[in-house]
Amino acid sequence: MKIFITGIGTDVGKTIASAIITEALEADYWKPIQAGDLTASDSHKIKSFISNEKTVIYPNSYQLQTPASPHLAAELDGITVDIKKIKEPKTKNHLVIEGAGGVFVPLNDTACVIDLIQPDYKVIVVSRHYLGSINHTLLTIEALQNRKINIVGIIFNGNENKSSEQIILHKTGIKCIGRIEEEPYFDQNVIAEYADLFRENLLNL
Repeated sequence: MKIFITGIGTDVGKTIASAIITEALEADYWKPIQAGDLTASDSHKIKSFISNEKTVIYPNSYQLQTPASPHLAAELDGITVDIKKIKEPKTKNHLVIEGAGGVFVPLNDTACVIDLIQPDYKVIVVSRHYLGSINHTLLTIEALQNRKINIVGIIFNGNENKSSEQIILHKTGIKCIGRIEEEPYFDQNVIAEYADLFRENLLNL
C-alpha cells in the first residue's frame, strides 16, 4: 500500500500524521521534496518520532535550501524541479509519501504537488481547524476528486470541532481515520499511542 499524505495548507500537521501512519504500519517513508530546514527536515523528524525497526526512510529527490514554495526555493538554488526525476523508491513494504504544503503548491512553472500523486496512491488529507478550514478542506478534496484521485480518509489535527468535522464528513462522504489532539509535545511514546489508535482504520484502507 502506498499512502500519500497531503494537507489543506502549510503547517497543518502532515509530518505528525505521517509519523503516526508510518509507525502504525511499520511502513517506509519518503518525502520527495524538502524545502528548507535541511538539518532538521521532515525526514529527520520522522526518524526521531518512530520506534519500530522496520521503517526505511528514503532520501529526498530534491533538497532545497530555502523554506519557501518549492518553485521559488529551487529558483534561489539555481535549479528547476523536474518531476520526471522524482523517482519513487522501490520497496516491498508499505510506503508513506509526504507532500509539501497543499495540493496546488507549485513545483515549477507547470507542475504542482498534486502532479506527484500516482494512480496507485491512496491519499489521506490532513485538516486542521481554523477559520476558513472547512472551505480549504472541501476545495482540496474537490481538486483531488476532479483528478479522479483516490482519497481514502481524513485526519483532523487539533482540538475537536464537531461542527466543522461533521459538515466536512457529510459533504465529502470520506472516512475519518482519526483525530490528533492538541498535545503538549510529541515523542516516540505519543506517536506510538496514536499509531495503536489509528492502526485498524489504516489496515482497512
